[in-house]
Amino acid sequence: MDCDIFTVIIKHNCFSLSPGQNPDHMLHGTGHKHESRKPGDGPTVAPEDAARFLSCYCSGHCPEDHKNNTCETNGQCFAIIEEDENGEAILTSGCMKYEGSHFQCKDSPRAQTRRTIECCDTDFCNRDLQPTLPPPMDTGEAPGQLAHWLAFLISMTVCCCTLICITVVCYYRYKWQTERQRYHRDLEQDEAFIPVGESLKELINQSQSSSSGSGLPLLVQRTIAKQIQMVRQIGKGRYGEVWLGRWRGEKVAVKVFFTREEASWFRETEIYQTVLMRHENILGFIAADIKGTGAFTQLLLITDYHENGSLYDYLKFTTLDTQSLLRLAYSAACALCHLHTEIYGTQGKPAIAHRDLKSKNILMKKNGTCCIADLGLAVKFNSDTNEVDVPLSTRVGTRRYMAPEVLGETLNKNHFQAYIMADIYSYSLIIWEMARRCVTGGIVEDHQLPYYEMVPAEPSFEDMLEVVCVKGLRPTVSNRWNGDECLRAMLKLMSECWAHNPASRLTILRVKKTLAKMVESQDIKI
Repeated sequence: MDCDIFTVIIKHNCFSLSPGQNPDHMLHGTGHKHESRKPGDGPTVAPEDAARFLSCYCSGHCPEDHKNNTCETNGQCFAIIEEDENGEAILTSGCMKYEGSHFQCKDSPRAQTRRTIECCDTDFCNRDLQPTLPPPMDTGEAPGQLAHWLAFLISMTVCCCTLICITVVCYYRYKWQTERQRYHRDLEQDEAFIPVGESLKELINQSQSSSSGSGLPLLVQRTIAKQIQMVRQIGKGRYGEVWLGRWRGEKVAVKVFFTREEASWFRETEIYQTVLMRHENILGFIAADIKGTGAFTQLLLITDYHENGSLYDYLKFTTLDTQSLLRLAYSAACALCHLHTEIYGTQGKPAIAHRDLKSKNILMKKNGTCCIADLGLAVKFNSDTNEVDVPLSTRVGTRRYMAPEVLGETLNKNHFQAYIMADIYSYSLIIWEMARRCVTGGIVEDHQLPYYEMVPAEPSFEDMLEVVCVKGLRPTVSNRWNGDECLRAMLKLMSECWAHNPASRLTILRVKKTLAKMVESQDIKI
């Protein structure tokens, strides 16, 4: 059977839906009874093709002329359930027009609008229709499911992280307890080498009288280093840090070298352990050791502790009288004289030059004297082979205190006397710092570093070369010095020590004897 465009075949009948017609308009209509055509009005429709009228039950979709909730249509009966604004399900029924009924009845349940329609084609058949609302769309459940999974993943992640943290803490706690037990076990074994009650002074005195005079035995040094308890950091330099430590209640200074400065640590340890090196005006050496902590290595140098700090720090806040000035100058000269002097014998001491003398490398003792420290750049002279044990570079130390020959790179590195004369120049600048803080006639200058008014706070090598060598300048001196006998003598002494020509400078032995006479004249007890 042929039908025009938009024609729908339902039970072998043809129905036409004109283009643009809204199917929703067909729900309330009843259609019209079929009228037979007159001859000549067009093709005749066969009786079996004519649409018959149905009687349907209506509720909510009843036409105006309905009787007893009954309507008639040439289409189909329908029942529809849909959700209102309040979310309640409402069931309605009625007659559907013949035109487009096939499309309406084939409409799939729409979850978005929550509506379902069902159709039938017998009288009052829609009374028995029970359409049901479609289930909610999956997209409505997706956010809830996503939140559920997200909460689950977060919970699992937190639990895993917590478990890992607890495991790590337990591991390190176990490791720490194991190390602590081993540490205490080692300490108990070490008591065999150092009996309880022995003080550092007693140990050192025993080593001086019973051995070669080069310091404590190596095993004792390592035992002391292992038993040191670090208290707090008290200083920091270019080679490492200085800590206050305790050994069996006694205060000690612990110099911790940076790992890259192993050569400096080895050199200073070697110098301190030189035979007959110990002197009251040289920092007392106790022990040296390389201590591994697992994560890194510590290079330790343990010495006497002097709570007054360096001469530099002391002069910043303390003024001196004449006796204090002579006491400091003389004790520093004694220390330098001991370093420079070679002691001959089977177990003799080589001559040593410091090479980095400055007020920051001299420590103040409680009795008003001082001691020289920091021997990491020191050089030794072997008289048997006539060789100088020194690194290749001659430009070392602190630029502000460098002698003219060091700045001008004219120092003969193969001649040990040249290093000694460079020390004398540096010593003269330290005497100048002390003299500035000596009170005479109620007048005193504030503490300053040498050449403070001529070069920057951190002078370069070129700055010092220009001032000291090219211009030939020396630290300025106050006029009041010439009015005091002691300061006038000190001025004469330092002027002879900072001469440009190294051969013109006094030896440290000559300086020591001159200061000894001044100390004796002042009746100073040292």
